[in-house]
Amino acid sequence: MNDLDDVMQLPDDFDGRVRLFPLPDLVLFPHAMQPLHIFEPRYCEMLTESLSSDRLIAMATLTGGISAVKADSPPIATTVCIGRILSHAELENDRHNLLLVGTKRATIIRELDTGRSFRTAEVEVHPDIYPPAGAESRREVKKKLLEAFATVIPPSQQATQSLTELMAGQMGLGPITDIISYTLPFEVQAKLRLLNIANVDERAIELIELLRSGTVQLSSVSIEEQSGDAGSGGNPPFPPPFSLN
Repeated sequence: MNDLDDVMQLPDDFDGRVRLFPLPDLVLFPHAMQPLHIFEPRYCEMLTESLSSDRLIAMATLTGGISAVKADSPPIATTVCIGRILSHAELENDRHNLLLVGTKRATIIRELDTGRSFRTAEVEVHPDIYPPAGAESRREVKKKLLEAFATVIPPSQQATQSLTELMAGQMGLGPITDIISYTLPFEVQAKLRLLNIANVDERAIELIELLRSGTVQLSSVSIEEQSGDAGSGGNPPFPPPFSLN
């Protein structure tokens, strides 16, 4: 799975059923990478099944906040992101670190009663849509998006400069919108709205408006403050902090 295009594709025998990993305040996007630390028994079971089959886990967002984690089946957003496990490291005491990459946005049709300890669902997958009518203006939309993105990131940070240069190159508009949407600390509901838009042009316009709204302003925030202890070098840590289940 070294080829990113292959990694982003679902298996040929994908039947629309996914394992759900609900977390509060986390919205995964296609093309984004999310480290996870798994230790709860039901999610260890989920991980074991995933590793032995398709390596897929669908990240879902709890809508009831952190306190909802204690409930048996807390409410989740119907829009999810199907992720693929890129790497996995087993630790002591049945704990696991893994790196997940978002592959496809999807909508939950219904949850399934499979008798397993973790939740599963049937979903409808929504590939990116590039309307032919927007082909001529897409380059200009990309330019406006990158300009809006540049107004909210710390201009002095080498990492953010490299990211901007990468996106300004050959990266398509769809991946750019997803990476920006995942990276910036928008409100959860705003991220879910962006995740729910399969039309790339519409998603880009929504994101531009969100960036221009002034609700996110990082120019006065250091990378260390955003990511926690970055070490003595002043660069963001890698891998980034793990999300816990």
